[in-house]
Amino acid sequence: MRLASYNMRGRPSFGAVVGGGIVDLRARLSRFSTLLEVFRAQALSEAKAASDGVRPDLQLAEVELLPPLLAPEKILCIGINYANRGQDYNVTNTPKYPSMFYRAPNSMVGSGQKLIRPKISEQLDYEGEIAIVIGRECRHVDKDHALDVIVGVTLANEGTVRDWTRHGQFNVTQGKNFDATGAIGPWIQTEFDLTKPLHLVTRKNGEVIQDDTTASMIFSFADIVSYTTSFMTLKAGDVICTGTPIKKVKADPPVWLKPGDTIEVECPDIGVLRNAVADEK
Repeated sequence: MRLASYNMRGRPSFGAVVGGGIVDLRARLSRFSTLLEVFRAQALSEAKAASDGVRPDLQLAEVELLPPLLAPEKILCIGINYANRGQDYNVTNTPKYPSMFYRAPNSMVGSGQKLIRPKISEQLDYEGEIAIVIGRECRHVDKDHALDVIVGVTLANEGTVRDWTRHGQFNVTQGKNFDATGAIGPWIQTEFDLTKPLHLVTRKNGEVIQDDTTASMIFSFADIVSYTTSFMTLKAGDVICTGTPIKKVKADPPVWLKPGDTIEVECPDIGVLRNAVADEK
């Protein structure tokens, strides 16, 4: 099942993506106003029952896709989590623990919405990633059971304003949280197998700029969940972006994203997250 949030004729809603159409679930599950509420109520089985065998109410082309989960409690991000990624930062050692930081929900847009290059920096960069969605409240989850609390997977472009990641001596928060600089979606895939590698490809204007699988991750999905729940409670609908592969195309000086560029993040098991870049007005 693929679950999406969207604006339909100016009205926010959510539904199940079936082929090129959408079964509108807000009308069928009237006790929920958002997809996040469905996740928090552990009601995915209701969503599936309400959409199975149902003819789509509208076409994907008729709606504006939004981030699948609007305003989750947490969007956590894992830094430098693919083999050789440390070369981009002159880091050669294998870390003992994951590097982590937060993103605010308003820093992420939905598939098809514009990524915004801010007025005060031209250094907008891309990071294609797999993101996982937590299905229930959990704490102290051991690695052997960590995959059991993951209820969905989606895609992220963990867009970054590079010069602002160096404003603080020990953090990257500023450069990771400019409004509308990242994207997530296009939907949440609830049927998946995380015991097998997921193939992740990022394209800029059609050119492949990242190409790897999750087999190259330093910390696996299970590692990430187990480690995170050792110090905090994760809740249903929390999102974790799990890191970005090394870039295939490197330039000196770097070439940043500019208005008119299009970034696509694709995983065959999930779909394609696609966004164009525009300047802040």
